[in-house]
Amino acid sequence: MKRSALGVLALSLILLLNIVFTQLAVHQYYHERYGAVLIYAGLNVILFPLAVLIYKKERDKGGNARE
Repeated sequence: MKRSALGVLALSLILLLNIVFTQLAVHQYYHERYGAVLIYAGLNVILFPLAVLIYKKERDKGGNARE
């Protein structure tokens, strides 16, 4: 099963964004800015299905597609 560099880079970027948004949410929560916390948490939730789609696309590349 061969992975493309673009897929690995995209998943790495999404992981980085998840870490950044989580850190920003914690920071804003500490300063009691709950509106910003909801925005960062929402962005974190939106990134998860995107990562799953990229992972499935990369996994199914090649001759051994699982269902």
